[in-house]
Amino acid sequence: MKKTLLLVFAFVIVCFAKTVAQTAGTYTLVIHGGAGNITPANLPPEKAAQFETVLTEVLRYGDSILKVGGTSLDAVEFCVRMMEDCPLFNAGKGAVFNAEGKNELDAAIMDGKTGLAGAVAGVTTIKNPVSAARAVMEKSEHVMLSGKGAETFAAQQGLEIVTPDYFFTQPRWDAYMKTKANADSISNMDKKHGTVGCVALDRYGNLAAATSTGGMTYKKYGRIGDTPVIGAGTYADNSTCAVSATGHGEYFIRNVVAYDISALMKYKNLSVGEAADEVIMNKLKNQGGSGGIIAVDTKGNVTMKFNTNGMFRGSVKAGEKIKVGIFKD
Repeated sequence: MKKTLLLVFAFVIVCFAKTVAQTAGTYTLVIHGGAGNITPANLPPEKAAQFETVLTEVLRYGDSILKVGGTSLDAVEFCVRMMEDCPLFNAGKGAVFNAEGKNELDAAIMDGKTGLAGAVAGVTTIKNPVSAARAVMEKSEHVMLSGKGAETFAAQQGLEIVTPDYFFTQPRWDAYMKTKANADSISNMDKKHGTVGCVALDRYGNLAAATSTGGMTYKKYGRIGDTPVIGAGTYADNSTCAVSATGHGEYFIRNVVAYDISALMKYKNLSVGEAADEVIMNKLKNQGGSGGIIAVDTKGNVTMKFNTNGMFRGSVKAGEKIKVGIFKD
């Protein structure tokens, strides 16, 4: 009996030690809120302060999840949900309007540990598209669902469904009306390519990425950008990195940007920073593609590359202070 108790006690100690070891690892969280022509000249100080406050709050929330041993998947989903709920960003409430004056939303999530991914595209009634993307990944045999099918599936999974007018905000509507009035003279570069995203490395060494967007102002009905396309706007692989992109989606799709960064690391042994430089600052820029990415590798190294004038961004690591940025400098 005594020997049995000792064996049980030893087993408990081993399990406890393993748990402590697992939760003692480091973690890293990175977010973005879109890239574009963001300069001190067109973003007043009070507005910049609002963005900095929200970015800090999101990072603080994500940090609280990872600090207690939460998973990278949970962290990226809930951080993106917070930005979807904030009208400052082009995702969820506050998304831009398409050419028909409607909001069509895309989102994706990917698990670097398993290689599983989920996405939704062209949805109009799902309050938090990123959660619908996770449901597609975990509760269906598919990777991407679109339109009414995605909305029906989300409702079946118990996700919150809203009426389309939930996503309306006056500033986005005003931007739509301005674009509509000048549709022939406004280039794609001026049609705002905002997106939100998050990448994370948790204490267990697992990576995850999530991205959500309202797309491009005055986009064609049914247009789908890079955000829900796995490998283009969203990608995660435990052997390399996790990436979330923002920018002119057509370029990101054609260049499979998120996967390309991972592939350069895997097959050319580039660092995450070197790979992002090659894709964003050279390859994409040379083609005329604008935008940026956030990424974190398996060791917690962070890169936030963009070839535009600014990108709403921030990061936090275990035991370190939160850092946020907006402009190029």
